[in-house]
Amino acid sequence: MSPRNELNFSGGPGALPETVLAQVREAIAAVPEVGLSILGISHRSDWFCAVIAELERNFRTLLGLPDNYHVLFLQGGATQQFSMLPMHLLRGQSRPAEYLHTGYWSGKAIPEAELEGPLKVLWSGAANGFHRLPADDELIFAADAPYLHYVSNETVEGLQFHRVLGRDDVPRICDMSSDFLSRPCAAERFSLIYAHAQKNIGPAGVTIVLLRDELIEQAPSQLPSFLDYRKQIQAHSNLNTPPVFAIYVVLLVSRWLLNDIGGIERMAEINRRKAESLYATLDDSDGFYRGRAALADRSLMNVVFNLASPEREQHFLGAAQAAGFSGLGGHRAIGGIRASIYNALTEAAVDELRGFMDDFRRRSGA
Repeated sequence: MSPRNELNFSGGPGALPETVLAQVREAIAAVPEVGLSILGISHRSDWFCAVIAELERNFRTLLGLPDNYHVLFLQGGATQQFSMLPMHLLRGQSRPAEYLHTGYWSGKAIPEAELEGPLKVLWSGAANGFHRLPADDELIFAADAPYLHYVSNETVEGLQFHRVLGRDDVPRICDMSSDFLSRPCAAERFSLIYAHAQKNIGPAGVTIVLLRDELIEQAPSQLPSFLDYRKQIQAHSNLNTPPVFAIYVVLLVSRWLLNDIGGIERMAEINRRKAESLYATLDDSDGFYRGRAALADRSLMNVVFNLASPEREQHFLGAAQAAGFSGLGGHRAIGGIRASIYNALTEAAVDELRGFMDDFRRRSGA
């Protein structure tokens, strides 16, 4: 039987919690404490300043973030951070920054950084088709690198690091766009973390940047104000008109994580159960469903797999769409199937998908 409403397994935009959606519907008509639609409240209002302040406190609580970090709510997605970061840390440097090329999105960051200064690709998975991540003995980190950059979770290939990489004496930079707030991340070990929304933390339009104070002390002085972390810090993420609606939804999600879920550790337990049950469906299918990622590097956010042929995959996707499962098509770069199981995608929804997959396999004569 089809689910009553379509279930969102898309790689992005991801689902929002039902309680948050209910609050958003109300806020579009009128935010209770203001009496105006969220779409018409000024970004210069005292109410919005309080939203920014509470959201920063909530992130500090969820992550155990030390006081020497700034919390910024910026625009431009992770793509803007691909450039903004090396503008501050690589421009004018003679030593190369170190980058890991572990999939589609880390590959997007590399050419942007090369526009600003020297860069060394420390490891690339291109030759093996991005089916795995590097082992520790394949990585030799330089003590004098300006910084190390890597992506914690590759959404396209379904690969995720389950450890912190690099040296503690070299700035560690991480794009956590697709697993931010899905599990504890040892934030204090990173000099900068960035994560665009539309996966786990809210709708598209806002990008979270966690930034350690001393990281930008030696940054170039001649940067455009909009692209200068220091100017954004001074303006409390309100340098120009920010995405008020998106930031407010992120606030609601942070409250949900704190008050309904009980924190990131609890969220991580739920996410692990979802992933383990879905991977079990792949592993117990006698090869009907073929997981793409190496076992040790499987993502807890994006379960990527194939069937025996592209024709069978299209049959699967058509049947899934008809049954009410949305967004299961793999990324255009590699095709196949991808089930994204971000924070708000419930365990019950994963169970429904597993049931469908078992039924499809039986109907296919396997």
